[in-house]
This record gives sequence, structure tokens and C-alpha cells, in this order.
Amino acid sequence: MIEIQNLSKRFGKIQAVKNISFTVNKGEILGFLGPNGAGKTTTMNIITGFIGSTTGSVKVCGFDVLEQPQEVKKRIGYLPEQPPLYFDMTVNEFLRFVCELKSVEHAKIKAMIDTVCELVKITTVRKRLIKNLSKGFKQRVGLAQALVGDPEVLILDEPTVGLDPTQIIEMRKLIRQLSKKHTIILSSHILSEVSAVCDRVVIINHGEIAAVDTPENLSKAMNTTGKFSILVAGPKNSVSNLIRNVNGVRKVEFLMQKGDHFEFAFEIEQGVDARKPIFFELAKAGYPILELKPMGLSLEDIFLSVVNENPVEEEK
Repeated sequence: MIEIQNLSKRFGKIQAVKNISFTVNKGEILGFLGPNGAGKTTTMNIITGFIGSTTGSVKVCGFDVLEQPQEVKKRIGYLPEQPPLYFDMTVNEFLRFVCELKSVEHAKIKAMIDTVCELVKITTVRKRLIKNLSKGFKQRVGLAQALVGDPEVLILDEPTVGLDPTQIIEMRKLIRQLSKKHTIILSSHILSEVSAVCDRVVIINHGEIAAVDTPENLSKAMNTTGKFSILVAGPKNSVSNLIRNVNGVRKVEFLMQKGDHFEFAFEIEQGVDARKPIFFELAKAGYPILELKPMGLSLEDIFLSVVNENPVEEEK
């Protein structure tokens, strides 16, 4: 559905994107991640045709962004981080304007507006001026304009910014629902949201692709130490010290207290199975283990590992 080949973009002496290649399959939700200044926004702007690339190619639904820009733009709905809204229009007026920009047939405009408003749950504010809406509703209006024309591809940059927890859950469900008809690129700093809705992730750093795979596969590939959580009935400090002193345990971290029980996370060195020694040490001290389970790396762990927590220069 989207093919990016050897894409590069230079702004003067700064190379924002460096020879990247990846694809997005039909009906897929792709998480596009990276630290500030890594090249995410530049790449998305090239895909949408907002700016041109220095070298390389981008194809959307088989059409080249540079050679057939109108065909590409017909097939893309874009929600930038700052929604492109006209604050002195009502929601109805703005969406009608967007329908005209996207050449929606006049006879279908009302039905189109009704459909997108229902999808993003803004039917109750359709007659209100956009400038008087809350930030969350403005974000929803921005998503509605991206959906006008029923594009095959949606590019969503921070779609949950300004939404409360209930709205974030609703947006997550909506994005999943939209993937039945649309191919989606989702960029977000809320990595838990990316984990919840994305089929694959692309992590970009210093303008280069640092990792591409499902979160599960990345977790397996990068988890060089075994990581476990353990719930124990016993004094917090004593339990922590007993686990920490077992041979092969690299790190112990307190997670939470559940009544008079304490949950810890611990890592063991590769090739070492410290579970039996931990069991015997805690049993000897009279501290029963109530739960012991392996933990995969979270997307946050993967992200930090890939980018090495190194700051990158802000995109120009």
C-alpha cells in the first residue's frame, strides 16, 4: 500500500532523513516512532506530498508522490500534530469546506459529513464555532477532516493529544475500527497506545531506520536478559535483598505493594536460571512466593534501547 525506497531529505547541511526504506501493508496499523528531531515529521510530510524528497521514492497505492501527486493526495487523509482548523468556522462549515477541497460530489457532502461526525463522535458540536471547542473536540474535528473523502491511507500524528483517558480509549477503538477500511501510519509519543493498537513499529533515529518489526518480535530479539516479576509475602527490604544476592540476578526493582505482599521485577543473566535458587532462599526465610512470571520488554524499553537515550538535533 505504501512503499518507501532509499528515501533521503537534506535541508542545507542537515540531513534529516538518510536513505530509509520500509513498506506498509494494506489494512495495517504501523507505529512510526522516534525521538524529537529523528526525522519522523519530515518523512510523513514527504509521504503526504507536503515537501519533496532529495533522493529516493515514495509510492502510495502504486502512485509515485512526485510524479503523480494529485492521485496520491486523493488517497491520503492526514492529521498533523496541530490540526489544520479554521477557528471562525462552525464544525459543519469547516467540514463542508474540506469536502469541497477534496472534490466530494455535491450530492454526497451531507452524507459524508454525517458519517465522519458520527465516527469521531462530534455530532453534538456540529453547529458550534471551532474556536469555542475544547482541545479534545478540536482534535476530533481534525480527525474528521482527515476522514473526509474516505481515503485509503490515514497518517495520524499524535492523534490522542489533548484527550482525556476515556477519550483515549475511544480513540484507540476507533483507530482499530478504521483499520478495517484504511491503512494507517500512527506516530505517537504515548508508547503504550502504540503497543495497544499497532501491528508493527518502525523506529527511526538520527534519520535512519533503527528497527522494524512487531513489538512482540522486537521484545524477543532484544531481551538478552531474562526478566521476571515476583509477588512475595514478606518484608519488602528483606525480600529484595534475598533476591538481589542470588547468583545470576542482575537487577531487582520494586514494583508495587498489594496489601501485605510486595511485587518486584528482577533480571537474570543470559544462560542462567535463578528461579530455583530464589525459591529456596525465600522458602528458607519463610517468605512464600505467591506469583512468579516472565516479563517481556515493553515498547518503552525497546525504544530506549534502540535510540540509546542519545539526544538528536531538532529537525529544522
